Amino acid sequence: MTVRATIPRTRLSVSGRIPVRYAAVSSALVVLVVVIGLIALGIGTYHLDALTVLRALVGLEDPQTQMLVVQWRLPRVLFAVACGIALGVSGAVFQSLTRNPLGSPDILGFASGSYTGAVIVMLWMGSTAYLDIGIGSLIGGLLTAATVYVLARRNGTVQPFRLIVMGIGIAAMLSSVNSALMMFVDVDTAMLAAVWASGSLNGLGNEQLWPMTAVLVVLMIVVARIASAVNQMEIGDDAARALGIRVETVRGVAIVVGVGLTALVTAAAGPIAFVALAAPQIAKRLTRGSGLQVIPSALVGALVLLVSDIIAQRVGFPVGVVTVSLGGAYLTWLLAMQYRRTR
Repeated sequence: MTVRATIPRTRLSVSGRIPVRYAAVSSALVVLVVVIGLIALGIGTYHLDALTVLRALVGLEDPQTQMLVVQWRLPRVLFAVACGIALGVSGAVFQSLTRNPLGSPDILGFASGSYTGAVIVMLWMGSTAYLDIGIGSLIGGLLTAATVYVLARRNGTVQPFRLIVMGIGIAAMLSSVNSALMMFVDVDTAMLAAVWASGSLNGLGNEQLWPMTAVLVVLMIVVARIASAVNQMEIGDDAARALGIRVETVRGVAIVVGVGLTALVTAAAGPIAFVALAAPQIAKRLTRGSGLQVIPSALVGALVLLVSDIIAQRVGFPVGVVTVSLGGAYLTWLLAMQYRRTR
């Protein structure tokens, strides 16, 4: 009797390269975020070198320097990191759901819906409290997402292309609604809303940072729980169902979480555009991976927003203006690349 021993073919050469590159890219991004963060802590009217910043962070500098670094500049840097993480992950979730690099909350109209909800709270309810604006922003984003989701359904399923087209239409409509809302309030209130609408990290402190961070951690835990299912859904709804994925449930949770991440940023700093669009695509090109790249997208988002905020402080513009300028050039390049592929 002949006994055959079958040796299973190893996939170490394939499965080993991807995690190593993923880990290497993520580690490099962490280092860059820390370095750029230290640079941001030293830049300002009163310039500080890196060593002084480090000494202030560990409590070895004089009280004035420590107040400048820890109490004034550090919350802004941490806010930029938190907002960048939220936007990067939100963009990654929606791009994975739509299977399209244009499927970000900016393009789909969810950011516009969050902005509309916040504007209604500020202009018509007369509240500028962080919690009230956050609730209004979340409700506005969820209502917009529900509308786009219903309009994108066809034959009982949501088609990614229809989701993007409907989102673009809803975003355009909401932009007109937001402009109309400004027409029916006094000039001072409209100016306050207009300044906030440009997206700025000015004036944000620990009283807004810690509630936002707590909610962000909860939402990131949910993203981690559904990431595997969202990845499997990229092969198609039918194939995902065959693997035991509850497609509609996972998609619904993913949309709620993605909108929640966008609303979190909108409530704190106003609408900051294009970070959610660009960060996941940059992350994928760095890792050469596919699917939902949660950690690299979050780190790229943090890095992009940190750099944009440094530029904004140097030129005297709100950070939202800088991200729109940089994002517009990126969107043009992305559309050109998409056009070449179709050719």
